[in-house]
Amino acid sequence: MSDKLYSINEDRELQEIISLVEGYISKKEFKKSWTPGEDWVYYAGPYFNTEEYTRAVQTLLEGWLVLGAEGARFEKRFSKILGKKTGFLTNSGSSSNLLMMAALASKNLNNFPKGTKVLTPIAGFPTTINPIFQMGFEPVFVDVELPTLNLDLDQAEKILEEHGDIKVLTFAHVLGNPPNMDRVMQLVEKYNLVLLEDCCDALGGTYNDAPLGSFGAMASCSFYPAHHITMGEGGFVAVNTTEQENVVRSLRDWGRGCYCVGEKASISKNGACGKRFSCWLPAIPDQIFDHKYVYQEMGYNLKPIEMQASIGLAQMNKLEEIKTLRNKNFDNLFEVFKKYEEYFYLPIATTKSHPNWFAFPLTIKSDAPFSRGEFSNFLESNKIQTRTYFGGNVMLQPAYSHLADAETIVKDFPVARKVTTDTFFLGTSPVITKEKTDYIGSVVDMFMRRFK
Repeated sequence: MSDKLYSINEDRELQEIISLVEGYISKKEFKKSWTPGEDWVYYAGPYFNTEEYTRAVQTLLEGWLVLGAEGARFEKRFSKILGKKTGFLTNSGSSSNLLMMAALASKNLNNFPKGTKVLTPIAGFPTTINPIFQMGFEPVFVDVELPTLNLDLDQAEKILEEHGDIKVLTFAHVLGNPPNMDRVMQLVEKYNLVLLEDCCDALGGTYNDAPLGSFGAMASCSFYPAHHITMGEGGFVAVNTTEQENVVRSLRDWGRGCYCVGEKASISKNGACGKRFSCWLPAIPDQIFDHKYVYQEMGYNLKPIEMQASIGLAQMNKLEEIKTLRNKNFDNLFEVFKKYEEYFYLPIATTKSHPNWFAFPLTIKSDAPFSRGEFSNFLESNKIQTRTYFGGNVMLQPAYSHLADAETIVKDFPVARKVTTDTFFLGTSPVITKEKTDYIGSVVDMFMRRFK
């Protein structure tokens, strides 16, 4: 058989495989059903159709496993969504946060030493805070505010006035809702801060028509299944400058200094740059060395695989649809709980912002006749998933018990303490239908009747 005939047969077989996958997924989706009270209302889940599966299968069958052309396409397109020049896929949003903080310590970028002070809210997801400790920096904590759960900017300004040596500000846009970014940027400029934006829960949101992610020096995102788009696991670091680009890429890729990417770079004798075998080592300037094994940073290996990028490209096409569905679910849940605002702090979008809501957060007021445990247990017993606001006051978690006195932490951060015991959220995921939000409403009404 000639190579041409083999290629034709191979293409035909691939199309048959893709067609079988499409048929299988279509039938599987058609068979799905949901019965109120019998089936769970999951707070999140992947919003897939056949495209994610077929792209993943095709990429896998092509045999290119590590990041390549699909990864490069994703990185080029996705950076613009975060309002940045370029960026890099990672294996998680948590790794992305680590890379941003590690980049600030690089001698090739900010060269911040151990002990550098970083201002950050004390309540939220731990991997916004962990990189501060992991890099040997010193966190300076600020409380959060209700109802937004964002950092208290009044307190932040007071702390900045008292601590003139704070160099970095980092925070997450809470469940998609940003703080007052006008004021944040005033503080960044006034106190000469480096802002790192954690956009893991905020993809597609805007403030004053600017995308969240476009304000900071760098921004992170997550593609975990609960998030706005997903590739199973995965994350992203978005950057603006060539210096940031070189450092973050190197840190992600073992610390390697080589900047050639894709299949051509891997199989070409001279690399995509044409200079692969040159005098790269300053310590022995007259010796030829392979640039693929020259290391500019003490790095990590935090890459996803090519198949994930293929899934991500399909997901990216659905982002506006996903945003519409999430915000519709948010509005439906707001109508459910508006009747009971005497008991809850309801979520409110920050002025000038248009969140792509990750979830619907609620904080129970102190004079409510029930606790979070009683309410969330009732919802869960009726097969409605709930989640606490992540770790609450992170410094009260067992992992951090050796780093701070618990009594002092409770006393100094009263809102974060309340959030730890009284805040939870429901999902706004596009997998939640109007039928499901109506069911949530009926269960909430059932619970509330005992107090009327």
